[in-house]
Amino acid sequence: MSDDGPDNLVLRFLRGIDTKVDALRDDNRDIKQRLSAVESGLNAVRRDMIALSEADAREQASIDRFADRIERIENRLSLRDI
Repeated sequence: MSDDGPDNLVLRFLRGIDTKVDALRDDNRDIKQRLSAVESGLNAVRRDMIALSEADAREQASIDRFADRIERIENRLSLRDI
């Protein structure tokens, strides 16, 4: 039987396909790892945004309390036009 027989030709193509599948599997694994890193980074950004929103809400509540106090002071000292 010669080296170029149908069986050897099929085996050669199958080995080439197997090599390509292995490369695709490695690429897929790398993509999954990178996607996980992106998702982790996105979650960190979301946590930071939530923390900033909470800080903003606290600051706004503090400003509202100051505005109420100033209004009471103005009313007591008759500084406000009614």
